[in-house]
Amino acid sequence: MIMRSGDQLLLPVNPVFIGFTLVLAFVATLLPFGRHPALPDLLAVVLVFWNVHQPRRVGVGVAFLFGLLIDVHEGALLGQHALAYTLLSFAAITIHRRLLWFGLPEQSLQVLPVFLAAHLVSLLVRMVAGGMYPGWSLLLAPVFEALLWPLVTLLLLAPQRRPPDPDQNRPL
Repeated sequence: MIMRSGDQLLLPVNPVFIGFTLVLAFVATLLPFGRHPALPDLLAVVLVFWNVHQPRRVGVGVAFLFGLLIDVHEGALLGQHALAYTLLSFAAITIHRRLLWFGLPEQSLQVLPVFLAAHLVSLLVRMVAGGMYPGWSLLLAPVFEALLWPLVTLLLLAPQRRPPDPDQNRPL
């Protein structure tokens, strides 16, 4: 891939760091904040981030596993979050090459429909199973997730950024 001018070369990502961030986001999702439909799903944001930046390491299978764990934790219909996270990961892997050409604000606008689609799939499964409609505040969650995208990107790419260390023999 051709780099844009001003972009920094990144160090390879540590697989332990990927696992740590996914488990940390999973634990943050398990925290008892109550049932507010407008709460952003931090695990979904971190899954999409790693699907975009490391699609060969974090794929649809990882998303399915975390979706099943969230289903068990919330007592939801088994497969509701698994289906939503799987479709979310598939969409993120599909757009990952195009997404990286944009800046962070434009990336937020690009991932907003992906988050919205995942929430709508989860809502559809819940409604078909006879669940209650959570209200229009459900539409705020994908907006909050898209607004979290630049912050999550800056935090999770920080360990990979090279320190500026120019050298006579090594121009990069």
